[in-house]
Amino acid sequence: GTVESRKKEHAAAYAALTPEIKTLVDQGRIAVGMTADAVEIAWGSPAQILQSGGKNGVFTTWVYRGSFLQDTRYWAGRRYPYLAHDYEPRTYVSAEIVFANGVVQSWRTLPQPAN
Repeated sequence: GTVESRKKEHAAAYAALTPEIKTLVDQGRIAVGMTADAVEIAWGSPAQILQSGGKNGVFTTWVYRGSFLQDTRYWAGRRYPYLAHDYEPRTYVSAEIVFANGVVQSWRTLPQPAN
């Protein structure tokens, strides 16, 4: 979905956001201090949700995944070998957002791996 479609789905949650946060969400951006609702409208649902704990309490990490087609080359043909190639879909972790007490504590985006 798009930011627009998610705003409609979560209309009440979007309406409750501050004007500053609404502006970021509209641009598909996130920031430290945002609630999970705001992040979900900006970026959509995560691929995975991880729980972790430490001396500073319990943290929830939302993991987002991206995908790309990897060019794979291989030798084909028995009698007359030739170099063939194929595209295989690969996924990778594209972003991680760490929440503490229901708000964004930190976040990072990760680059697509080189082909």
